[in-house]
Amino acid sequence: MEKSPPPLRGRGTSVTIDNRYAKWAREAADDGWGGEDKQEPAPKTTLTLDASKSIIARNDSPDLLFDRSINPYRGCEHGCIYCYARPSHAWLGWSPGLEFETRLTYKADAAMRLREELAKPGYRPAPLALGANTDAWQPAEKSWRVTRQVLEVLAETNHPVTVITKSALILRDLDLLAPMAAKGLAQVAISVTTLDANLARRLEPRAASPKRRLEIIRMLRDAGIKPHIMVAPVIPGLTDHEPESILEAVAEAGASYADYILLRLPLEVAPLFREWLSSHYPDRAGHVMSLVEQMRGGAINDTRFGRRLLGEGPLAELLKKRFDLARRRLGLTLAPPPLIARSFAHRPRMAKAHCSDSCQK
Repeated sequence: MEKSPPPLRGRGTSVTIDNRYAKWAREAADDGWGGEDKQEPAPKTTLTLDASKSIIARNDSPDLLFDRSINPYRGCEHGCIYCYARPSHAWLGWSPGLEFETRLTYKADAAMRLREELAKPGYRPAPLALGANTDAWQPAEKSWRVTRQVLEVLAETNHPVTVITKSALILRDLDLLAPMAAKGLAQVAISVTTLDANLARRLEPRAASPKRRLEIIRMLRDAGIKPHIMVAPVIPGLTDHEPESILEAVAEAGASYADYILLRLPLEVAPLFREWLSSHYPDRAGHVMSLVEQMRGGAINDTRFGRRLLGEGPLAELLKKRFDLARRRLGLTLAPPPLIARSFAHRPRMAKAHCSDSCQK
């Protein structure tokens, strides 16, 4: 990778790394018009229509508690440098680097297509994960309301749903989520990576601050929802000293359940994360990557089911013991009870075949 440009304010990376399917490669060149340290203005976010026909994605991973999901958006403006979804942008022919957080697509007709799917005679309900790949409540959702429309269909049909976010925008939809949770139809998870605001600003530049996420947990609890916390990802050498303090903070805020995931560096995420470390924490970059390898069997990533989320080796085992001890001490359960699917309404009311005002913007 060529020498990286300076970090961009409000962006997780300034690098437009080539995706693995590209038949060509970019190469930086000095055109003589700017100084070496000249910083280009941060690119604006653009959204285009996602014209894919299917709406529910299926998986058979034993590591996941769901077999189906809906992702209203591709790409994510939160800009989390560690995001395991970054490589999915390569399928679109775009860069998993800067373009992942600036070049987004949205599924304007997601709610209509969901109605069609749920109305099929052979459909069998099971918990559906909303925003499993990229955050369903990222900034674009405030205007486009695609996630809101999907939730309305799920609420109308009594379909079980699980959600995970690091956005305060989820509070807008408490009027839907709280009644669903009361009926055993909804689980809400909040991702908490660190309590260090400065580190969070670099890791997750457009996500809610750690302080704000604790407020979200309190407001979920006050609305009758038992929050599930994901300490994710735990980054060796950067945040692996924090699980106990994070669990104490979220327990005080009203969390009921907690789990964690070890940092994953699949495909293009690995060079992007290395570049981020070199830019923001050059003094500890080597140490962090050494610890990652020690917890991944000598590699920087492990795709094996059962290992990829938690790692292996003495350091990974110690992390698990520490987390479990703190969780039990604070009265936090590992996972919430199963959601209820028996009240599902098999024939949802079909909407008119046209976009709402929000999808015509």
